[in-house]
Amino acid sequence: MRILNHRFNSEGELRRKLEMKEFARDVIETTIERLRRERWLDDGRFATAYVRTRVRKGIGLLRIKRELVAAGVESDTIAHALDESVPDHDERAAALVSARKRLAVLLRRDDDASIREKLVAYLFRQGYDSSVAVDVVRELMAYRSRDDQWAPLG
Repeated sequence: MRILNHRFNSEGELRRKLEMKEFARDVIETTIERLRRERWLDDGRFATAYVRTRVRKGIGLLRIKRELVAAGVESDTIAHALDESVPDHDERAAALVSARKRLAVLLRRDDDASIREKLVAYLFRQGYDSSVAVDVVRELMAYRSRDDQWAPLG
């Protein structure tokens, strides 16, 4: 119960934590079954809350999926959580917001040549699809710097 007091856990995460604490396998199974029955442990609810939280932080759907798989959540539960939590999510718009924030940091310390590469790498790490990342960076780089302000070309 102490583990669950800190945050929601998936069944897989809780199982790993209990195994690390060297609880007997039958104790772990009995505990997980009881927690599931009493609704303290619910991978669907965990995944839905996790998706909403990570999307709000600007994390891409690919990274969220990877993190949920690593937490031991089944793929159909992940798909359901994504459909339920972010049905009208605009991945490109989210990537653009994330890239603009990162661009502000890069402009202070890097030259134009390295900014493009660093922005694309950043978006990949954030979990955005490669085509979305390249497209967003191409759009941002279509602007040029004028007195530390990025203004449209033309």
